[in-house]
Amino acid sequence: MSAIWHDSGTWIALGVTLVTLVAAVVMHRIFVKILKEPAPEEREQLQKDE
Repeated sequence: MSAIWHDSGTWIALGVTLVTLVAAVVMHRIFVKILKEPAPEEREQLQKDE
């Protein structure tokens, strides 16, 4: 079983998986940030009200 950790394919698969997970978390945070912002029409209305 310890031979699996010496296989370069295992490390490549783990690296690709890690990069994919990091990218997914970053994209999720960006999407949530964008979706929490008011719509452009609402922003214009809020600026007019001030």
